[in-house]
Amino acid sequence: MKTIGNIIWFIFGGLETALVWLFLGLFWCITIIGIPFGRQCFKFAHLSLWPMGKKIATNFGRHAIMNILWFILGGFALVLAYLFLGIVYCVTIIGIPFGLQSFKFARLSCAPFGAVVTAG
Repeated sequence: MKTIGNIIWFIFGGLETALVWLFLGLFWCITIIGIPFGRQCFKFAHLSLWPMGKKIATNFGRHAIMNILWFILGGFALVLAYLFLGIVYCVTIIGIPFGLQSFKFARLSCAPFGAVVTAG
């Protein structure tokens, strides 16, 4: 089921989302001081391609200052956007698996520094 879900996710927005995150990461990496933020954007890009079946382990305390900066500079807006999208998906019965993935992205948007994405 996760393979079918990943294929549907990839076709209906996963590729485009991953490309946007990739370009954002490249933009951040052009500015030398933004390289840590660019690396987190690459983490989002990788997860955006095939999110089904992956788990996120967050560790806010590992890089607390960077997570706070991320949250202030755009993480809060990302959390709200992914939460809204997840709720919209979950309203439709068939969209519940995709809503759960959006909630996963919202969790990662809170504190991406120190977070680990694993298969399983």
